[in-house]
Amino acid sequence: MDEFKIHELSLGFPHDRQMLIDFLSRHGLAFEDDIETAYGIFTLEEELAGCGCAAGNLLKCFAVDERLRGQNALGSLVSRLTEDRFAAGQYDLFVITRPGNKVLFTSCGFYPLAETQDVLMLENRKNGLEQYYKKFEADGALLKSGAMTEGVGCIVMNCNPLTKGHLELITYAASRCSLLHIFVVEENRSMFPFADRFRLVREGTDHLANVLVHPSGPYMISNATFPTYFLKKGEDAAKIQSELDITLFASRIAPLLHITKRFAGEEPFDPVTRSYNEAMVRLLPQYGISFIRIARFTTGGPGDEIISASRVRQLLAEQGVTDRLLEFVPPCTARYLKEHQAIWNGARESGTPK
Repeated sequence: MDEFKIHELSLGFPHDRQMLIDFLSRHGLAFEDDIETAYGIFTLEEELAGCGCAAGNLLKCFAVDERLRGQNALGSLVSRLTEDRFAAGQYDLFVITRPGNKVLFTSCGFYPLAETQDVLMLENRKNGLEQYYKKFEADGALLKSGAMTEGVGCIVMNCNPLTKGHLELITYAASRCSLLHIFVVEENRSMFPFADRFRLVREGTDHLANVLVHPSGPYMISNATFPTYFLKKGEDAAKIQSELDITLFASRIAPLLHITKRFAGEEPFDPVTRSYNEAMVRLLPQYGISFIRIARFTTGGPGDEIISASRVRQLLAEQGVTDRLLEFVPPCTARYLKEHQAIWNGARESGTPK
């Protein structure tokens, strides 16, 4: 590495950004728009010979020229990116890559979390997952009474926002479990902020004594953050992401919390969610976990309609907080929407989403 130097690329400058895009392309990789920081390895003539990037707590978009192979170029990039992420307050770091790169990243201090035929996920802490879920296991132990004859269940939900349909699903699942864990998707890529969605789920389920509500945390992978830069043309990113997420849940998370059942509502509208449910049907039984899929609930009465959060958001955008919209949501969500009615109406009148 004496003939090379490493420094940060200034992605705000078109020259550096295009240099990175072109270098990744030459290596058969794609630039991803959510990249926050990037480091490059340069020759003494300022020619880019290697790169690594980060988005949030995910390290990605690594590429190294053949002339750098065997010189610990990847290690140098990982080290710089780790320092950068630590300085940004990101201490739990992850890599999602091809399984063939396992040795490269384990030699850089990363530990495998889950692996499928197509992808491998690693983290920078040896027992990070166990430490994260230990507190949830302790909370669950407080609710255990006698033999766990009905087993422990789980639902992963976005609740954007919490609807009567969500609450019916939770109530159904809770009646068939001694303990039910609900994980609310934590990332803020929804119309309703995570803090509000989380609070509403807690308020809406407060009457159910055997329900625990948790943030989803960094170990439940979203298709919005799943890196696709290394996928080949024709590979199904949603399918690969869902298989990795389900494998990580079933092989590592479920055993820690003694989860033997996972519940979800049917998905008549969103093909990505429907595909995810089908993957759960296929994969969860391999780990001794039952998958229970529940039919969607409806509003009932005149104008009977399937309850969905997307329909609530549509009505909110088109009409604001109306009696029709309130038919879709439980009291806690209704109160929340009414409290923020001026905001929704202002956003609707200006033609911009909240």
